[in-house]
Amino acid sequence: MAKTTTGKQFFTVARVFFLLIVIPLLLTSFLVANGIFQLGDTSKKGAAAVLDQKAQEEIMMRTAAVSENVANFLRECEKDTLVATILPANAETYKEFMLKSKQALWIKGNDKIIKSYEPLYVEMALVGKAGNEVIKIADGEIVPESGLVNVSDPVNTTYKSEDYFAKTKNLDKGNVYVSHVTGWYVNRAEFEQGRRFMGVVRLATPLFDKQGFAGLVTLALDVRHLAKFTDNIVPTEAGYVFEADSSTGNYAYMVDDKGFVISHPDDYHVAGLYRDGTPVPWLTGEVLEDKVGEEVLNLPLLGFMDPALPEIAKDAAAGHSGDKIYKFGGHTKFVAYAPIPFYSATYPEPAGFGWVGMGLDVDKFNEMALAASQKIEKEAHAWLTTIILILVIAVFILFLISTLLSKGITRSIEAEVPEGAVPHYYDDED
Repeated sequence: MAKTTTGKQFFTVARVFFLLIVIPLLLTSFLVANGIFQLGDTSKKGAAAVLDQKAQEEIMMRTAAVSENVANFLRECEKDTLVATILPANAETYKEFMLKSKQALWIKGNDKIIKSYEPLYVEMALVGKAGNEVIKIADGEIVPESGLVNVSDPVNTTYKSEDYFAKTKNLDKGNVYVSHVTGWYVNRAEFEQGRRFMGVVRLATPLFDKQGFAGLVTLALDVRHLAKFTDNIVPTEAGYVFEADSSTGNYAYMVDDKGFVISHPDDYHVAGLYRDGTPVPWLTGEVLEDKVGEEVLNLPLLGFMDPALPEIAKDAAAGHSGDKIYKFGGHTKFVAYAPIPFYSATYPEPAGFGWVGMGLDVDKFNEMALAASQKIEKEAHAWLTTIILILVIAVFILFLISTLLSKGITRSIEAEVPEGAVPHYYDDED
């Protein structure tokens, strides 16, 4: 009889202990697992929308920041041009000024991508009132007298068509002429062979004496220092790259006030000149079909690709920021755009210098969002599996512990109550 009672006590204590520990554990595990499942499900369903909204906001902010940086950079170049007017008018001083005016560029050297400090300006010249160059520095070297020309005739200028002399001589003192991007065109075949667009933004300011206009000082900004603001970034990444890959659809570009692309990962889209100084025609539907490799982009005239492209150019030219969805090259693209707030006689308000565009391929971005949601789902399942495994192990361990504890309690009771003892019951009369 004692053995039966002891057995019942053992199983009763074990059950009570087991239930007191396991039930809260099961409830807690259920709540945690359910929370993870709900969080994973919500994150999975909202991943595309949340990530897309976040990406759009970040791209908009970054576009505005880059546009402001470009404007500040151009203002600094204007200041350099004005500083040049007070320098001693001799070749050595001009050369030293150019060599000291440097900024960092990412360049390829010895099959490596390196950060190199390169001169901002590839040319500097003092020009007389009749248009004759008096002093000229080109690519860091003093140009001999035999190489000096009369730049009042655009044919004699570096790119056979520059009219900066005529534009500058009519400016007031302290004003700076800023040209549009000028350089030799690079077609698709040349680009694929490794050639890149090289050009200048010409800055010039007039000089005066007692008789009036006395000439001008001019600087030729290496366009690579302008293009680096968009060429070396990927809109959705914080770091910098040597060259963005247009095939990803995730890149930035720059457009001038006339709608021409002046910076792009694919240089054959950048407006340029033939060797005789005439401009390469912009892309039309007919040229696109011919596939001659000359694909200059003028955004206001790309309505044949998508009507949204001219709308973007028009809105940006009005000085507005915004974003748009459009089609380009068979892909659906999102673009954020912001005007470059740099104004001058050449670049009046509201269009200013132009605008910066940053875009991404919507289809590819959706693929990334889908991959993110699948990763979230996979991680949620992994956590659930882990919780279940831990729970099973914990229940098994608790069962063993409860068994051992119950046996210990039973032994203690048996030690206190002698074997064969009969329990004494009392009633009220006792």
